[in-house]
Amino acid sequence: MAIARTLTLAVESERHEIPSTMRAAVYRGVNDVRLEEVPVPEVGPREILVRVHTCGICGTDLKKIATGSHSAPRIFGHETSGVVAKVGEGVRKFSVGERVVVFHHIPCGECYYCRHKTFAQCATYKKVGCTAGFEPSGGGFAEYVRVMDWIVEKGTVRIPDGISFEQASFVEPVNTCIKGIETLRLQAGETVLVIGQGPIGLILATVAKRAGVRVITSDLHPARLTIANSFGLKLTIDASKADAGQTVRGMTEGRGADAVILAVGGSGLIRPAIDATRPGGRVLLFAQTVRGEVTIDPAAVCVDEKALLGSYSASVELQEESVRFVMNREMDLERLISHRFPLQSGVEALNLAAHPQPDSMKIVIQPGSAWEGHQL
Repeated sequence: MAIARTLTLAVESERHEIPSTMRAAVYRGVNDVRLEEVPVPEVGPREILVRVHTCGICGTDLKKIATGSHSAPRIFGHETSGVVAKVGEGVRKFSVGERVVVFHHIPCGECYYCRHKTFAQCATYKKVGCTAGFEPSGGGFAEYVRVMDWIVEKGTVRIPDGISFEQASFVEPVNTCIKGIETLRLQAGETVLVIGQGPIGLILATVAKRAGVRVITSDLHPARLTIANSFGLKLTIDASKADAGQTVRGMTEGRGADAVILAVGGSGLIRPAIDATRPGGRVLLFAQTVRGEVTIDPAAVCVDEKALLGSYSASVELQEESVRFVMNREMDLERLISHRFPLQSGVEALNLAAHPQPDSMKIVIQPGSAWEGHQL
């Protein structure tokens, strides 16, 4: 049945006539996103056009909108899954009608930073390879997105039969989480505290658990801890009632966690995260993407030998592993989605994501939600 529905969708996509204009959520300035009618992007040689089904809202999208870090107009959104609607001259790897998920960053593989495996600092990596028009910025908050040649070749992945667009849209965020966990170099038997149990915190905790460590999660919202429990993360701390650092020390003979992952944005929890870490332990800053200053105890790093680490964006070397994790359903990622918005409600979706509520987890915009057979 699943294969039949997928084939039906593919045939329908082949017959789908590409319009000259489309709807998109267009960034026009600080905290100013508008639903507009824009031209459908043209594809060049070795490029493809993807008809977007689902695009997750990422914290980096929200940061760019809130801080005005990028010039306007732009169309954001980079956790994109959909169907190939058109292929440019020279494309042999993909055909119209195939279901795909698209990375928006792929490094050159040859520069200084690539040779040192710091891929997110590569100039080519920083050059976004997907756009729905205007400056390339991902473009998933639109009905169609143009995928440029180097992303077609190295950053576009087929979605297997039986895997939903929603599940597949998590490939890029899962990659970032696997990268973060690898940065910590966890050892079996260690104790890891994950502060924050939003969607990313839950993925980080689940990936950490795969490494054979004892995972403790904390959050201010009991509802999120309930979700963590349902994913097999049984050790939880209600941070609205208890001090996470003190509780973890009580669970580790007074030492503190071997590693602490800060999956909450802002700088206010950096000092508590360091305090919750044992001497010689590691702290991973995963969500601190806004530049600024923070006060820390330098002796915690020098005298107590605690390591302060960072991890940002995805790693091309982990692409296959992240695809396997998602497509093999090692985690039921669809369960993380709490709100699904059609594109015409995209501004409302972004506002909710920017002001999360206790019952809001992953929020997605679905330009293709009206397709027949859209669950596959």
